[in-house]
Amino acid sequence: MQAADREIGRQTAVRARAVAEFAASRPASVDRPQGSPGAMSAERWAGRADVLRPVSEWATQELVVALSVSSGAAEVLLERSLTLVHRLPGTLTALEDGVLHAGHLGPLLDHVAPIADDALRAAVERDLLTWAAGRVTTPAQLRDKARREVLKRAARSAADDLARAVRQRGVSVRPDRVEGMSVVSALFTTPEAAALMAALGAYADALPEDGRTRGQKMADCLLDLVLRPTESALPPVQVTLDVVAPIGALLGGDQPCEIDGQVVPAEMVRTLLAALTGHPLVTTTDTAQHDTTPADSTPADSTPADGTPADPAPADTTPAGTATAAGPALSEDEDFALWAEQLEDRILAGDFDAEPPPDAPDEDHPPPVIDSPAAPDPTVPDGWWARADAAVDDASAAVLTAQQALGHAPRLVATARRADTTDETTWATGPAGRVTAAPDTLTQLHAATGRARDTLAGLLGATAGGGLADRPRLLLTDALTGALLALTDLPALHRADRAGTGLTPPGPSGGYRPGAALDRHVRARDRRCRFPGCRRPVPKQGELDHTTPWPTGQTDAANLTGYCTGHHRGKHQAPGWRHHMTPDGTLTVTTPTGLTAATTPPPY
Repeated sequence: MQAADREIGRQTAVRARAVAEFAASRPASVDRPQGSPGAMSAERWAGRADVLRPVSEWATQELVVALSVSSGAAEVLLERSLTLVHRLPGTLTALEDGVLHAGHLGPLLDHVAPIADDALRAAVERDLLTWAAGRVTTPAQLRDKARREVLKRAARSAADDLARAVRQRGVSVRPDRVEGMSVVSALFTTPEAAALMAALGAYADALPEDGRTRGQKMADCLLDLVLRPTESALPPVQVTLDVVAPIGALLGGDQPCEIDGQVVPAEMVRTLLAALTGHPLVTTTDTAQHDTTPADSTPADSTPADGTPADPAPADTTPAGTATAAGPALSEDEDFALWAEQLEDRILAGDFDAEPPPDAPDEDHPPPVIDSPAAPDPTVPDGWWARADAAVDDASAAVLTAQQALGHAPRLVATARRADTTDETTWATGPAGRVTAAPDTLTQLHAATGRARDTLAGLLGATAGGGLADRPRLLLTDALTGALLALTDLPALHRADRAGTGLTPPGPSGGYRPGAALDRHVRARDRRCRFPGCRRPVPKQGELDHTTPWPTGQTDAANLTGYCTGHHRGKHQAPGWRHHMTPDGTLTVTTPTGLTAATTPPPY
């Protein structure tokens, strides 16, 4: 089976290279240009992926005939193949070598391929392939890891993707595979989706046992709440979302966070916590009067006092007739003649990137377009030759206008690039950029503004009430491995400081069931089922297993493992399986056929 799967992966790579080679033989230059009669509509053209722009639109129809697939499937195959060949060459090689299977392509195509910077994209791809090699890595795990890496190293690109996705929120329906059934899909932000699922689960759990599964109860509750809100006797429920945020993210940095185990951008968590707690957490900027950064730090803000961004270096706007260092002033006619001569030389040389003429219209205030026919010129004699001559003059004017536009375009692009660079520099040297770049928490606190630190202290000191179900916990983690070392809160941190005892994991519990502190610590350490490849969350109640059965084995962190219900049952009931855990938390599972897979607690 493994050999067959590797061969499927290899053939998938062979097909991708063949599709890319076929696409290269079908250039878009054979298609009708945009705007001409019969060409692809502007809407369809704008919706095409960038990798498809150089390919003829008719290549898709050839794939339909060759492979007996729909037009949509053919276009997806074309886009994925070109993306693999041109943007993810390492992934294609790993597929050929059997390191990945075809199911792994989705996470890399969705999250790594869109990174615009070639060097950054290659680095993220290389690190993900190294991480995935030699371990049981499901597509869901690879997707989670890819989202984390992109959020850490290409936060701006990820933020743009999120902004576009938020605008696509909505509800849709499609037929199910079984006649008479349909699937309703809803696209929400991660906090909205987590809260919705938690609320439906709580409603379902409150209903008496009547033979329905939990999923069936959740579906019925959804219908009652939406279709019959006034008739429903369902009592209100309260739900809990587990939010994990690094200190740097709460101080305005771009470190990735989690909501119920799903990776989300830092800005989303800051917005959620601000709404729930009333603490207006700092985002990416802060006011100067609250900035307590040391005096030798780089200035945090180069924005003028009126709040408008600093303008980039202006382009050369010296008017015609002005004396310059290059020589005496020229008249407008002389200046225009000189420009026209230079333009002619450029066109003859094949250089169409010409500068606009001295009296070219301002790109911000273009001349009005007049659609009505021009009035006849009484000085022009009637006749076909005169009309043809006038048409030639009009065409020449149109060519001149086009050349002027070509001359303006590079200047506009250069101005936009300077503005983007200025924006990036301002962010990097400001509080949020310094917090993001800081290598550890102490440096992050030092780089943050006074307002950010005060807000963080207020959040950590908040008790249950309002939108918080419990006091916020502090996770002390290993800076290199991300492993959980201790779990505490602000009062316990103060007590440990006064007593000089330090922070350690909770000790063993005397009975079979772990105490509250130990239970909280193990769940925070494992977070998801520890069985290889499983990403189900550890249930809120139960499912903490003694690796060495109690009372032979102690009820302590080194002997407890979090499982989902199905894998917990399998550990005790599946014949021939062996589970072994070392004191550092490494769980090794051995199958009846002798295959082994190891997992460690997911790092923070």
